[in-house]
Amino acid sequence: MKNEKHLTHHASRIAMGTTFSRILGYVRDMLVAHTFGAGLAADAFYAAYRIPNLLRRLLGEGSLSASFIPVLSEYLHTKSKEETQELVNVVFSALAVALAVLTAIGMIFAPQLVRVIAYGFTSDPDKLALTINLTQLMFPFVFFICLAALALGILNTLSSFFLPAVAPASLSVAEIGFILALAPALSPDNQIKGLAISVILGGIGQFAVQLPGILKLGWRLSWRWNLKHPGLKRIGLLMLPATIGLSVDQVNAFVDTICASFLEQGSITALYYSNRVMQLPLAIFGLALASVALPAMSKCVAEKNICGLKETLNFSIRINMFVLVPAAAGLIAIGLPITQVLFERGNFSHHATMLTYSALAFYSLGLPAYATVKVLASSFYAFQETRTPVKVAAIAMIVNTVLNIVLMRFMGVAGLALATAAASWLNAGILGYLLRKKIGALGIRSIVVTAVKTTAAAALMGGGTYLIAFRYMARWPAAGMATALIAGVAIFFAMSHIFGIEERKPILAVIIKPKNDR
Repeated sequence: MKNEKHLTHHASRIAMGTTFSRILGYVRDMLVAHTFGAGLAADAFYAAYRIPNLLRRLLGEGSLSASFIPVLSEYLHTKSKEETQELVNVVFSALAVALAVLTAIGMIFAPQLVRVIAYGFTSDPDKLALTINLTQLMFPFVFFICLAALALGILNTLSSFFLPAVAPASLSVAEIGFILALAPALSPDNQIKGLAISVILGGIGQFAVQLPGILKLGWRLSWRWNLKHPGLKRIGLLMLPATIGLSVDQVNAFVDTICASFLEQGSITALYYSNRVMQLPLAIFGLALASVALPAMSKCVAEKNICGLKETLNFSIRINMFVLVPAAAGLIAIGLPITQVLFERGNFSHHATMLTYSALAFYSLGLPAYATVKVLASSFYAFQETRTPVKVAAIAMIVNTVLNIVLMRFMGVAGLALATAAASWLNAGILGYLLRKKIGALGIRSIVVTAVKTTAAAALMGGGTYLIAFRYMARWPAAGMATALIAGVAIFFAMSHIFGIEERKPILAVIIKPKNDR
């Protein structure tokens, strides 16, 4: 029970920071949609952004966190502070050099990278040239955002979660500031290039705002060059397979972008915006729990407390089900009015809204699976084992690619989203089966009971929100959507009480009595 309270409290800290960051992100997306719509410039920008963003997920928040946090946690619990500080400095120095080299290579070979990630653009020389130019402009973002991921790993391992969660708001602040202050004075071509430069400034800010938190906790980032350091070697050995294993959803997004480049104009933009909407509940709740669970499970492994690891894992999955199943139902029920309120203005047409919603509805089917994969993969990384998630991720990626090719022919952009959801459920199922073989029973019965009860409550909630939203959307779009969301939350918690879903209690405890959880 005490462990559950700590997990819920820390996750709530991440949720608060993430909520603030995501709200700013939606303001940013609304401004970008209004300014650039879903045309050539927007498609080029988001295709170009896919490359550094993919590397950010794979090398930064993905594999770096998965490999660095378990090793740092072990050092914190078995080594002196001086030895742990040296590990931090060695990793920081080696990472900075590797990222500088990677950034230079990426800028030089941007034409070849773009032809891979957006091959469909080769039929439009202007769009291809603009995408290459934007990719070169944005590639330094990788350097700063991966250093920010290192800072996040340090702070999370030290049980500091709010600052790393709110730090991504720096990216939104930079882009919003550019659009409002500078973009109106520029030509259309220079507007989209200026937006790309603001992405770099956002990455710098995300790294910089975390440095005071590290210093406050008594640590620092200093130059220490030692490629023979045993901790660095272990992190390096874990990092390559973790790149695929923990970030399979990002690799699938990369494949989706390639496939979408062959579909009608606006498909890449629709995928981006639908994924952004779906990512809000996933980031606030699912990824928050995964971020808290990794250092907690790594500590359990360091202390040889397998029972504690199982409890953390089981609780994280049950809470994810309780929160993300109704989130998925809500996005399917009222995703269209949500998309209209957020984006349909200026150059973002009703057709673009329909494209975006078609992807959002099918992405949402996999919402609980995306979070479950993160938690299950984190449990393997807590054991400093990366091969198993790699094998499972490879299977999921193959399935996703095959389904993409098949479904996009009949469903267009919606088929790409459905393929991603199906591959994620397969990934979660195989990981759960293999983890049970590794450490024994995971409490599957309690997870299934929670999932079944939650699905029933979410279905009733979805019906209620649909009726409310479409009754008032015509006259008062924003008010109707807000009313539907509030009513949906009330209906779901009422149904969870009637159905006796126990997972509602720790969530309500954080909302009603946050001070008692400290």
